[in-house]
Amino acid sequence: MQAVPTPPTGLFLKAMLLAGLLFGASQAGATNIRVLIASGAAVSVRVPMSASLAQNSAAQNGTAQGASGGVYDWSVTVNGSALSLNGQPYPGDTLYLPPVPGSSVQIGGRTYRGGVLLKAARGVVNAVNVADLEDYLRGVVPAEMPSSWPLEALKSQAVVARTYAASHINPASYYDLCATDACQVYGGVSRETAQSDAAVAATRAQVVSYAGAAAKTYFSSDSGGYTASSLEAWGQDLPYLTARPDPASPGPNSRWTLTLPLAEVGAVASRYGVRVGQIRSLNIVGVSPSGRATAIVVSGASGSKTLQGADAGGFVRSLGARSSRINFSGSDPLIITGAGAGHGVGLSQWGASGWAQVGWNYLQIMGFYYVGASISSILGADLPGGRLSVGLAFNRATAPVLPAAAPVPVAPLLAAVPTLLGL
Repeated sequence: MQAVPTPPTGLFLKAMLLAGLLFGASQAGATNIRVLIASGAAVSVRVPMSASLAQNSAAQNGTAQGASGGVYDWSVTVNGSALSLNGQPYPGDTLYLPPVPGSSVQIGGRTYRGGVLLKAARGVVNAVNVADLEDYLRGVVPAEMPSSWPLEALKSQAVVARTYAASHINPASYYDLCATDACQVYGGVSRETAQSDAAVAATRAQVVSYAGAAAKTYFSSDSGGYTASSLEAWGQDLPYLTARPDPASPGPNSRWTLTLPLAEVGAVASRYGVRVGQIRSLNIVGVSPSGRATAIVVSGASGSKTLQGADAGGFVRSLGARSSRINFSGSDPLIITGAGAGHGVGLSQWGASGWAQVGWNYLQIMGFYYVGASISSILGADLPGGRLSVGLAFNRATAPVLPAAAPVPVAPLLAAVPTLLGL
C-alpha cells in the first residue's frame, strides 16, 4: 500500500481548528469559517501537495496515492468508520489539509479558496472547505445577490452575510455552515466578481450587532412593499426586526398572480387536517401588522375550518404562493394575488437595490431594515456569536439623512399593489 499523509489526532485537530478561530479574534477579518460543501458515498477532491502534513516525507515527494502534477486527486470514500483515498484505506475518520496562502482546493469539481477537512460520519464522506471569512464572502455575495446591482446594495448583502456566518461559528462542531440556501449560498471561486469583491473589501470585518451580540440578519428577496416583524413571522420579538412600509422594493415578484383549481386547493388543505368536503371558498379573516395572512377560513360542502398562525402561512406557501402577503378572489379556479417573495423579515434584497438607486448608502439601507441595531467589528470568533465592538448606532440621531435630491417614491410604489390587505 502506498503511503498517505498521517492524520492529525482528534486533540491536535481540535487545537488546530481553535487556533484558527482564536487567530481571528486578534485580527479582524482573519477568522476562518468551515463550510460543508459535499456529502455522499464518494467525494472527489483535488488539493495542492503543499497542503499535506510536513512530517510525511512520502507525501512531500509526491509518491502518495493520487499524486501528480503538484496536486493530489482523490476519490474519497468510507472504509468502515474510517476514510479511504482512491480505494486505499486511510488510518482515521478525519483528514485536515489546512489552507495554504494563495492556493485553492477543488471539491466535487468546484474550486474554493482555503483548505479542506474530510470527515467520515454515519457512512458518508463530508467535505468541508476551511477558508478565511472574507474569502468565503467573495463566493457568497454574488451567489445571493446579482453582482450587477448597485455597489451599496452589495455592501449591505456583504454585511448581512458576514453577520450570519460569524454568528454560526461553532468550535464544538467540525463545520459551521452549509453551502446551500438552507444556510446561505456559497459558490466558491467561480462566483466571484470584481463588483462583489469590492463590496466585501469595503465592509471588511463589519457585522450588524444588537446589545453587544451579533444580530439575526434575516433577509428575503422582496418584502412586497411591507417588511414583516420577527414576532409575526416566528413568534420571536426582536426589536430591530419590525413591520414597516418598504416602498423601495419593486422587483419581478412585487406583484404576482397564481391560479389554482379548487380540487388542487383541497388536496393541499387535506395535508393541513382540513376535512370539509369539496372546497368552495377561502377567506382571509386575520392579517399581521404587515398585511400577511394569519388566519384563513376554508369552507366546503360539509363545513369550514380555520387555519391560523404557522398553519395559515404554511398552507399558503404549499399552494405555491411566493409570500403570504396575499388576497384571494375567484371561485373555481381560485385566484391568489400577492406581493413579494419570501418571509419578508429583515433586509429586502430588491429593497436594498431600490434604496441604493435613490441615493442611499449601505449604512442607511442597513439602518432601515435593522432599526436600532449597530454596525460593529468582529473581535472574537472563538465564542458562538462572536464578540463585537459596538460602532455606529443605527438610529435617528446618527443615521445619515436621505439627500433631498433623492426623494423616496412612496406613493407610486405603494399604489402598485392597492388591493392587498394591510396597505
